[in-house]
Amino acid sequence: MIKHIAFIMDGNRRWAKKRGMLKVFGHREGANTIKTVSNFCLEWKIPYLSLYTFSVENFKRSEQEKSYLFNLIVEEAEKALKSFKEDQVKICFVGDRSLFPKHVIPTLEKIENETKKFSNLQINFLFCYGARQEILHGVKDIAKQIKSGQLKEEDITEEVFNKSLWMSDVPEPEIIVRTGGHQRLSNFLLYQAAYSEFCFLDCMWPELTNDHLKKIMQGYKNKQMNFGV
Repeated sequence: MIKHIAFIMDGNRRWAKKRGMLKVFGHREGANTIKTVSNFCLEWKIPYLSLYTFSVENFKRSEQEKSYLFNLIVEEAEKALKSFKEDQVKICFVGDRSLFPKHVIPTLEKIENETKKFSNLQINFLFCYGARQEILHGVKDIAKQIKSGQLKEEDITEEVFNKSLWMSDVPEPEIIVRTGGHQRLSNFLLYQAAYSEFCFLDCMWPELTNDHLKKIMQGYKNKQMNFGV
């Protein structure tokens, strides 16, 4: 059984450009794909879904695009809250909270609080996230515990270190999918990806369909069967 599938949602801007649209329309279309993927996880009883929503590197984008993205996240999150509740989906925003734009925090916290008791599916929106930054945060947290006397150097294990990461309460992903044609992780779940299967798709994120998702699951199943032979 797959416990966790993660997506690098790449290709929104290129999807829009190919159609002669402004980049922002690609992001809006990409938001619809999130519903497709979450419904798929509910149908296949996959308990954890992680989505690379906004990386620390994305702060290099234009102020206009960032402003649109932040407003879109708030708008889409508020719009989806009703269906999250109906489907009993827990929502978590994972990343460096010190970087969260102040005007989006009330909405994100509201959604987390109103869905925290649900267990059909947990969707992790990796927001203001970077894997290197997550690992550095873990190192600093361990250092603080040693300095305060809460922890001894010889007590540091992988399990102890994992508890200091932002994704500490989430199982490692069996599958990491990237759309958009690029074959790299781009600072996404570097620590957790040690034993993940990677799936790189040429389609843009707004083009991802149920057929793609079914093929990903079948491909993973086949690999596992071959591995067990």
